Amino acid sequence: MAQSSWSEYRPGQRFPGVIGRTTEESSPAWPQPVRAVAGAPNVLFVVFDDTGFGQFGCYGSPIETPNLDALAAGGLLYSNMHTTSLCSPSRSCIITGRNHHANGMAAITELATGYPGYDGQIPFENGFLSEMLLQHGYNTYMVGKWHLTQSEQESAAGPYDRWPLGRGFERFYGFLGGDTSQWYPDLVYDNHQVEPPATPEEGYHLTEDLVERAISFIADAKQVAPDKPFFLNLCTGAAHAPHHVPKEWADRYRGRFDDGWDAYRERTFARQKELGVVPADAQLSPHDPDVPAWESLTPDARRLAARMMEVYAGFLSHTDHHLGRLLDFLKETGEFDNTLIMVVSDNGASPEGGVTGTTNELQAFNNAPETLEESLARIDELGGPTTFNHYPWGWTWAGNTPFRRWKRETYRGGVSDPFLVHWPSGIKARGEVRGQFAHIIDMVPTVLDVLGIEAPATIRGVTQSPLHGVSFAHTFDDAAAASRHRTQYYEMFGHRAIDHDGWRAVCPWPGPSFAEAGRPFGAPITMADLDDLDAHHWELYHVDQDIAETRNLAQEQEHRSKLIEMIALWYMEAGKYNVMPIDGSAFARLMTERPQITENRTSYTLRPHTQSLPAAVAPRVLNRPHSVTADVEIPPGGAEGVLISQGTNAGGWSLYVKDGHLHYAHNYVQRALHHVASAETVPEGRHALRFEFEPTGAPDIARGKGAPGRAQLYIDGRLVGESDMPVTTPVTFNPGGMTCGANPGSAVTPDYRAPFRFTGTLHSVTVDLSGDLIVDAESEMRMHMARQ
Repeated sequence: MAQSSWSEYRPGQRFPGVIGRTTEESSPAWPQPVRAVAGAPNVLFVVFDDTGFGQFGCYGSPIETPNLDALAAGGLLYSNMHTTSLCSPSRSCIITGRNHHANGMAAITELATGYPGYDGQIPFENGFLSEMLLQHGYNTYMVGKWHLTQSEQESAAGPYDRWPLGRGFERFYGFLGGDTSQWYPDLVYDNHQVEPPATPEEGYHLTEDLVERAISFIADAKQVAPDKPFFLNLCTGAAHAPHHVPKEWADRYRGRFDDGWDAYRERTFARQKELGVVPADAQLSPHDPDVPAWESLTPDARRLAARMMEVYAGFLSHTDHHLGRLLDFLKETGEFDNTLIMVVSDNGASPEGGVTGTTNELQAFNNAPETLEESLARIDELGGPTTFNHYPWGWTWAGNTPFRRWKRETYRGGVSDPFLVHWPSGIKARGEVRGQFAHIIDMVPTVLDVLGIEAPATIRGVTQSPLHGVSFAHTFDDAAAASRHRTQYYEMFGHRAIDHDGWRAVCPWPGPSFAEAGRPFGAPITMADLDDLDAHHWELYHVDQDIAETRNLAQEQEHRSKLIEMIALWYMEAGKYNVMPIDGSAFARLMTERPQITENRTSYTLRPHTQSLPAAVAPRVLNRPHSVTADVEIPPGGAEGVLISQGTNAGGWSLYVKDGHLHYAHNYVQRALHHVASAETVPEGRHALRFEFEPTGAPDIARGKGAPGRAQLYIDGRLVGESDMPVTTPVTFNPGGMTCGANPGSAVTPDYRAPFRFTGTLHSVTVDLSGDLIVDAESEMRMHMARQ
């Protein structure tokens, strides 16, 4: 009889025990759980959004960020970290250690096109850090902004393999897209949509909710397995628009930005020198030509701009406060000292508020900006639930002090970002600045280095590509160590740059001559453009001596060979990482038809109590004839509520029953509210309640105007209400999905209070895009007469 054995083995390995005819002549062996090495540190990534180099307090900003400052004081502050200049691309680099075009993330997922570097689908051979650490006994949590799944795959139909739980995260709580309301967020819990646990009136704010969830994920596991380390990727909504924050936080900054963005830059730059964040002999970049001088603004414009910055500053301080709650929890549980914390922003500060700022960023995406007077009328609402606000790009430029330009461009203002590292158990240095060149693709290799883990050869049977980044762990306790990252390319919307051994070449798109010729941001690049750009528009900077790109050396004969070398090097790197074809377009990419799970549909049937349809998969009703038909039963005594809605209070539409009447409302990005109601009440019983839109003209998207048209309401095929809509939304209602039977989040129209769920029986709602509308001779005659 064989002797008993309690040996252990890994799942998938050959069974080392003995199997006989009975247990008497057999010996067992147990599969060994995957356990982390004893003492392995937790790993915490904190990824801020749209936060510039000069916006953390520890980077010289007047904005109060005491918890971030404490991390800098107890750890390391890096002054030469680089990103891609846009969110999805940067986030893909942070989590994979590979360059963004190699991840298929040339731009945000909403702008995916049909080329390998641009398709918005991170290949499985580019494994995530979460997938790597799972193999070494870590719990893995993703909390906050994701924005790494192609928009057409964010619905309940999936596929789910590129959602967080499909890429190595065991738990997820946050939002899948690029931004969301901090008061009424579009939330996903693991693999399904959920509603926020409270309302703004009850004190809800997304940042607090995200931190609560992060703490609960950690606590849930630690009470069972206290020695099991975790990897938490905490990605705040801050400081991306909308800049939403409780009023008292914004009011803390009342009057502190009244002297404007030029003064902010000067103060911040001086403080950066004091802190050693920039060299003592550094030069501040000159005044940006697209930013008006503060003194040139009218008093009203200055008052509005100052308040917008107060709100932004409050938003950032509020986020820092709640990050502090997470850090306090780690201290309370004894995990803080052995947690490797890396804090970074995904790109420089954002210019998406335009030159004047906006109370509703959706207006910018629809080319429908409000007037100064309209903005001023809502100044006291800024930061609150009725706005979707963003500051003017003067503050963007100031937020990137001392650098040029901003997000979406590859000057240093777009790609140079704050970066903090804190790990008391593993780093001896405290409160020191590190100036070595680094890029966010280096974060994964650094984590693996300090954990003593090799990058895996395979993940789930998929052979892995090499990491593109290199570890900077050797700089932790050696300020004089040389950087091991020598060359880094950049490309975003045709704007190109390359860093190599302290030199930097930049080729802006559009360049000044193109801007003067009316070639705005997002203009496509032709072969003639590219030839001209490569021949005449590359700029050259010796950033080891000129960190803020103030002295363009491209035209100096002694540096001509260096410029040619840098351009050639850019093309070599571009060839390695799927950068071709160079695409300067933005709006054209947004409008690109991408593969859907089901194609060529003109009819969509929605049912109540189902998940919302994200904008990318919802029927596209804008600028085209369409009908919406609800199959309802009205009980005795009547019913009310939303039959179907799309969007939020920032813009959208809703078909609903109220006070016995059928209603349709179209919120034109808060610029106008078009409404039509039935002249008669909806009787009890089963009925078809229908809305139709027939365009009466063409859209003028360049001027922010969707197609005008006639809105008509029908009950069982009888016309019961109609109205002309002089303008509709031209491009998008995003954020906010299309929902059957309710209006979750903020209400599209002030005519009801969300979610205003339908109280009768709603069988289904059908949205038809075929153009097959009810023919009504009398209505047709009126329409033709109106066109005369």
